[in-house]
Amino acid sequence: MNPQELAQSLGLVFEKQTPGYLNLCILSGNQLMSSGHVSTLKGKLGAGVTTEQGYAAARDCVAKILNSVWNTYGTLDGLRVIKVLGCVNSTADFIEQHLVINGASDLLHEIFGKTGNGFHARSALGFASLPTGAAVEVEAIFEILS
Repeated sequence: MNPQELAQSLGLVFEKQTPGYLNLCILSGNQLMSSGHVSTLKGKLGAGVTTEQGYAAARDCVAKILNSVWNTYGTLDGLRVIKVLGCVNSTADFIEQHLVINGASDLLHEIFGKTGNGFHARSALGFASLPTGAAVEVEAIFEILS
């Protein structure tokens, strides 16, 4: 299966978006760059939100990013994941940001391949707060291969 088919088989939904205040995904040359997409889950890792819940929230962020990529490019096919930035709303002593953002990376690996076009560079950082109280925010950069 190609990436678009894989994503749909995993239950990802692709719906038209209404343009808002900022561009959720922009095409620049042969790259697609997403804005940060926040999780539906609110809260702070290390203070009521578990690493497992954060992992699911990071997956949620990537599902939203992929919908924005689809809205901009029309398909997930022919793309390579270049870079992922994961921001985790966490307490000062929480040290599992990387495990939370694995939720984002794992979904991208499932769709684009762990050793192929889904093998990406990544940063996972802790923040004192995120917009709207979101538990996780993720942004990504894709290369257009074709």
